[in-house]
Amino acid sequence: MFAFLNAIESINSTINGLVWGPYMLVLLVGTGIYFTIRTNFLQVKEFGFTMKETLMKIFEKPDTSAAEGDITPFQALATALAATIGTGNIAGVATAIALGGPGAIFWMWVSAFFGMMTKFAEVVLAIQYREKNEEGNFVGGPMYYIEKGLGLKWLAVIFSIFGALAAFGIGNMVQSNSVAAAMTTFNIPPAVTGVVLAVAAALVILGGLKRIASVTERIVPFMAVFYIIGALIILIMHISEIPAAFGLIFRHAFTPAAAVGGFAGAVVMDAMRRGVARGVFSNEAGLGSAPIAHAAARTDHPVRQGLWGIFEVFADTIVICTLTALTIISTGVWNSGLTGAELTTAAFNDGLPGPGGVIVAIGILFFAFSTILSWAYYGEKCAEHLFGSGVNKIYRIIWLPLIFVGAIGSLDLIWDIADTLNGLMAIPNLIGLLGLSGVVFKLTKEFFTEKVGK
Repeated sequence: MFAFLNAIESINSTINGLVWGPYMLVLLVGTGIYFTIRTNFLQVKEFGFTMKETLMKIFEKPDTSAAEGDITPFQALATALAATIGTGNIAGVATAIALGGPGAIFWMWVSAFFGMMTKFAEVVLAIQYREKNEEGNFVGGPMYYIEKGLGLKWLAVIFSIFGALAAFGIGNMVQSNSVAAAMTTFNIPPAVTGVVLAVAAALVILGGLKRIASVTERIVPFMAVFYIIGALIILIMHISEIPAAFGLIFRHAFTPAAAVGGFAGAVVMDAMRRGVARGVFSNEAGLGSAPIAHAAARTDHPVRQGLWGIFEVFADTIVICTLTALTIISTGVWNSGLTGAELTTAAFNDGLPGPGGVIVAIGILFFAFSTILSWAYYGEKCAEHLFGSGVNKIYRIIWLPLIFVGAIGSLDLIWDIADTLNGLMAIPNLIGLLGLSGVVFKLTKEFFTEKVGK
């Protein structure tokens, strides 16, 4: 048995190295650069308009008189953000700094800047090529725009297989395991955490997308504001250290970070690779997951919903990940030798002794739980594309007990396999994005000419 598991681990490690190697990271960022250039830096040129159409409309009742869809644009965003704002914002950023040094954050910003346009393109295509399923609900995402737009059904099937399987790891068991570990702060046994999470998730997931969207539109603003306020309090208390923190970020983005304290040192390539990878892991731009949620949004034009994709990356990486990074660096714990959630917890405990660790633990609870809800929908829609809507209830029934399994188990191999499958999703998705780029550019020009009058 051990020999079999070792063989699986070895095979997965080889594939993972290829999937998440430098070529994939260049392709992911390169796709964003391509869309940025071809749209004349839309994320910069129309940043004010994007904020007006997204942030400023979050609490407005949307005008859906000329729109089709099942959920509001903000509910679609909240469902997508529920998946992207996860443990990666807490543990992933810390890991990037621990292994790549402060300079990794600069490359994370670069990844996010161009990732905004990758996510924009994904959402635009998801709306353009969505369709109604047997139940009369809108469905869409990479599997649909690859099949309908490019006519490559076999490639759409490959994406769906990777997505349906990856969801069980990256969006389910790994998340519940993170929550169980965090809840030990309050002396709650992992088994108890697993049961509570599974029951809570069942109450939401069994109600389908509309219930998931209804819950996430409440959870996401709360959890984001809760975590942001905690980080801002620490940064205000360490305001004199913030300029030095930015100095470390920019300096070590282009010069090696020498070994100091518990930090082993890192060359520029480490900073670049870790920063780009963590940026992609955090906001999922290019992986093809978020457009599955956006495809159900009520909107009058694909580009209008695409603007929510830009805002999604901005909020996830530029705002929340940056706050985590500045907290870790400004408190001086970045070179302590810790990594992952332990490093972020140390930073918050240093900045706010006592409540700091509680803020991180509660943040992980809400971040991971919301990720479980959204990825249940993503995986289900991938399975539906393969087998029809009749598989939805079966997928949900399989999904729920694995939340408990994840909470009580050791998941190193599952994490690694899910990480590989998650990366494999990006390959067919990027082929779809690049192959249909002309459609994105045409729709973008049409929207800003006819709808906005620019």
